[in-house]
Amino acid sequence: MKSLLILLFVVFGFASSAQKPTENSIVKDSSGTVYPAAIWKALLMKGGHVIRAENKDDPNTAFYLVRLTQEEKEARLAKVPAPKESKFFKNGEKFNLGKMSDIKGNKIDLKDNKGKITVVNFWFINCPPCRMEIPDLNELVTKYASDSVRFVAIALDDKYSLEDFLRTMPFNYHIVDDGRSLAQQYGVQSYPTHVVIDQESKVYFHTTGLSINTVYWLDKCIRELKNKAAQTSTASTQ
Repeated sequence: MKSLLILLFVVFGFASSAQKPTENSIVKDSSGTVYPAAIWKALLMKGGHVIRAENKDDPNTAFYLVRLTQEEKEARLAKVPAPKESKFFKNGEKFNLGKMSDIKGNKIDLKDNKGKITVVNFWFINCPPCRMEIPDLNELVTKYASDSVRFVAIALDDKYSLEDFLRTMPFNYHIVDDGRSLAQQYGVQSYPTHVVIDQESKVYFHTTGLSINTVYWLDKCIRELKNKAAQTSTASTQ
């Protein structure tokens, strides 16, 4: 977490010589509301805010929390190094997990994408970074709700625990319960782990762990795959 925050300070406009907030710094928004360190750090981790010093020459300065526009957020996230690849998958290989059902009884066959893009998330309830990502992952689901993109979250937890959790923390992926055996097929041991599977059921992108730009890269990969499919379709009709 500390190293990620340092990266945020560098990428989002903090020079090495500039004042940086500490646990005891006063961090407030434009209305004057003061944020606890846990809150402003979490907001920074999501990549949608920056912090600016009120007085750069004052070692005890207060800081302002500033919300970025979507364009500003994406421009900054594009500067961050790509999330590290997982040790469990290889780009270009077939994704070999097969048929399963989500907790609502919907049948899913990950071996046969039928021309769809599939985004898979391995996670579990008591994984803090997994929970941190859920609101942003839900936004991604909403963005592609009308497209041939499906989102599958393979959880280690049982159905009862998941249903209880989802009452207070909605997660809009297809939720697959008791997924430990599925995770073990690929040796997944770190969470969250994300995989983007292309229209031919091949791994296109994969990453493990907490990163400020994971969701940005999931979105980027979906857009790339959709553009490639559109170009192929156009070429075949000419």
